[in-house]
Amino acid sequence: MIKFDSVSKRYPGGHEALTNIDFHLQEGEFAFLTGHSGAGKSTLLKLIMLMEKASTGQVFVNGKNLNRLSRRHIPFFRRNIGVVFQDHQLLFDRNVFENVALPLLIAGYDNRDAARRVRAALDKVGLLKKENQNPVALSGGEQQRVGIARAVVNKPVLLLADEPTGNLDPELSAEIMNLFEQFNQVGTSVLIATHDLGLIDKDRHRVLTLDRGTLVSEEERSK
Repeated sequence: MIKFDSVSKRYPGGHEALTNIDFHLQEGEFAFLTGHSGAGKSTLLKLIMLMEKASTGQVFVNGKNLNRLSRRHIPFFRRNIGVVFQDHQLLFDRNVFENVALPLLIAGYDNRDAARRVRAALDKVGLLKKENQNPVALSGGEQQRVGIARAVVNKPVLLLADEPTGNLDPELSAEIMNLFEQFNQVGTSVLIATHDLGLIDKDRHRVLTLDRGTLVSEEERSK
């Protein structure tokens, strides 16, 4: 599903965010990406989403070599990836339904099919009854669940999350993690970037640890 082959990322000015990264996330696998603030977690996710390109090495996602993907094919590539952010990135001038529907409208789904998919995603995260509310009226945990519904409404093969529980209390964090587990159980590959070691310890999944841009350990753990 994801393969990094000797990948480095160097920004203008000489800062090297990632150095010679090698790892392989299998199809259907669930893994955590951890490390201190500034270790390179967000940069690694940006390479997978093609928000950035590797300076050296090769990145493969879902069988595609991202180094060879033309600019015009990037939107089509991203349709197979769901992304959940710590700050939700919801639009407060639109209601919950419209926020979740946005990726489908961009992809050109007809209104009836889009509505069916949106309501199925909202039902999955327990917010179907709040589809007409403005996100600003929701709690932080509910806003994060709207973000998850938006990320999975396309039924992506890969789900990425960047500090998805960073602003939530332990109980809400557990609810959010349970949603990720459910999506993984139906075959979605999941990679979660987090510095919350308590969260990682509760879920016996593989852990990739970054330190100053270098992958320093890969811990395989069984439940």
